[in-house]
Amino acid sequence: MRAYRGEILSVSHDPAGAGDAAVIHQPDGLLVVEDGLVLARGAFADLAPRFAPHFVNAPIEPLRGLIVPGFIDTHVHYPQTDRIAAHGAQLLEWLDRHIFPAEAAFADRAHADSVAAFFLDELLRNGTTSALVFATVREGSVDALFEAALARNMRVISGKILMDRGPDFLRDSLASGRAETEALIARWRGRGRLGYAVTPRFALTSSDAQLADAGAILAAHPDILMQTHLAENRGECAAVAARFTDARDYLDVYDRFGLVGSRSVFAHGIYLGDRAMARMTQAGAGVAICPTSNFFLGSGCFDMAQAEAAGLKLGLGTDVGAGTSFSLLHTMGAAYAACQMRGHSLDPFRALHLATTGGARLLGIGDRVGSLAEGQEADFIVLDEQATPLLARRTAGASLAERLFTLQILGDDRAVARTYIAGTLAHRRSHSSIGQETG
Repeated sequence: MRAYRGEILSVSHDPAGAGDAAVIHQPDGLLVVEDGLVLARGAFADLAPRFAPHFVNAPIEPLRGLIVPGFIDTHVHYPQTDRIAAHGAQLLEWLDRHIFPAEAAFADRAHADSVAAFFLDELLRNGTTSALVFATVREGSVDALFEAALARNMRVISGKILMDRGPDFLRDSLASGRAETEALIARWRGRGRLGYAVTPRFALTSSDAQLADAGAILAAHPDILMQTHLAENRGECAAVAARFTDARDYLDVYDRFGLVGSRSVFAHGIYLGDRAMARMTQAGAGVAICPTSNFFLGSGCFDMAQAEAAGLKLGLGTDVGAGTSFSLLHTMGAAYAACQMRGHSLDPFRALHLATTGGARLLGIGDRVGSLAEGQEADFIVLDEQATPLLARRTAGASLAERLFTLQILGDDRAVARTYIAGTLAHRRSHSSIGQETG
């Protein structure tokens, strides 16, 4: 048993609907962890007498900073790590110029292992403890990621990309895509904290037969997710409309193949009409919002107000490598800016909800992570409001909401002092001002 004392904050429900009751805050809190799970959480004064006998030989560890649930990245591409900050072009040309050649290198397992290790360590350094991740068309790229995630005890969901209409050097076939996907599910199902997602890249890179097969795989395995891209860029939307001339809209392309349901996670969703939003809400599907990627590729700004009115499930994604940072703090700040561009103000507590509990709900893991509730896995991070001189100056004497907002606007990996996986320290920032340095 371990216990941590400090200021604890989580946002258990969307404040847009639940209001102030969604915010759970203990200015002087105690988090008790046993066997990787949260055994108890509450005010230190209330819990300390109950647990004091357990900590005679293992004292309670004080953590100076803001303890929040580990961040949940709902859309990111690990094979694109080395192409972050690749100059020029919008989505379709950017894929051809930068991304498809980079992903071809993952035919080499040693390369995949190297990138997967760096990628996961970068997530931990930025406070991300769970993620829905794109691999490549190569089966071995998924094995590399899952092996590295298993070694770190991270909650990672991923899958082999299906793309039988990709470039000649980066495509599968209907048969190989199905066989490799089924083999990966069989090989990794139930291991550690891993999950599988059937992964058609997007409508343009799969044949109708492969899209239908993806729907069949999803239906055959009720414990897996489906992830793909949707309505990200005007050029992409135009190309999809030109190919699927009888579809009512972009979402309808996926719907006709059985890919719109409660286990469906669509990245971006910038150009969606009210019909598509309503259909996703009715089906229980949701959107991973990726603001830094949308800014970088000139794609546009997600309409948060439209999604809120529709009651759509939402999470935040860094979308590296079109996304420009692994930091979900930075991504929250970008989401605020995107909302401002549409005349809508994103509350800082709602932003934290999207990066934690909201993302967990989107990925179907809200019962296990996201809010540091009793019985959940003890994935949490410690945010340092004094990580930079400007942060320290700006947060001094500020309210909780203002401190949180400042971290989202000015914070990045430097503000993540510690990352814990299942109650065990997984990353400690060098020269941390949080708690006692160990190891």
